[in-house]
Amino acid sequence: MLLENKKILIMGIRNKWSIAWGAAIKAAENGAELIFTYQGEENKEKIENLLSELPSFKKAYACDASSDEDLERVFKEIKKDFGKIDGILHSIAHAFTDDLRNDFINTSKEGFAHANDVSAYSFVATCRIAKELDVLNEEASLVSLTYYGSTKVLPGYNVMGVAKAALECSVRYLADNLGPQGVRVNAVSAGPIKTLSSKGIKDFNSILDVVEEKAPLRRNVTQEEVGNAVVFMLSDMARAITGQIVYADSGYNIMGI
Repeated sequence: MLLENKKILIMGIRNKWSIAWGAAIKAAENGAELIFTYQGEENKEKIENLLSELPSFKKAYACDASSDEDLERVFKEIKKDFGKIDGILHSIAHAFTDDLRNDFINTSKEGFAHANDVSAYSFVATCRIAKELDVLNEEASLVSLTYYGSTKVLPGYNVMGVAKAALECSVRYLADNLGPQGVRVNAVSAGPIKTLSSKGIKDFNSILDVVEEKAPLRRNVTQEEVGNAVVFMLSDMARAITGQIVYADSGYNIMGI
């Protein structure tokens, strides 16, 4: 099992349709001890009921990832409860609905700042605070989730594409900063999957249809398949990989048309 005896923190779990849930299932199957964060104390019962299905679930913490103070509080609690951890999956992103529904040129200043803060800077803050509080074991692996809209124009993705581009660039700089400590930083770029977040993207089903038609494998991907890629990046099998964007999208990203 690739993650046996490893303590893995999954940040941003929302429901059973989220990519983070697919990663959690695969991490559990590979022997990981799982810790979670979620948004909003009001979601505590719903989240804990979901996570109770996982035999290796340890604890879940409410956390506002856009607040450095809250991130610091949670990492202190995690270290107190479990000691150092071996990996983090950052599955956190958000943009205002109006900024996804309207043309990108109409993105509000507030919406631009919000999308980048929550979707990109929260990963930078997570890495920094985890390092400063000495929460990471040697050779820990930090992984975020991104999407193809960071490099190509996709109708309806708008400001989230800009935020994911910032996230991917941040991965490279973080990998350089944390590499001397043996810590790896990467991102997995998942193919389109029906999640709560994807409902905010206009004509999302048409994106699924195009991927199924054009991708080399002629199909879309599943939560579990993306979860397998995440597990690999969190595992020692990927010890020589850092600063990379790894695509799990049936090969769609290589196609020109």
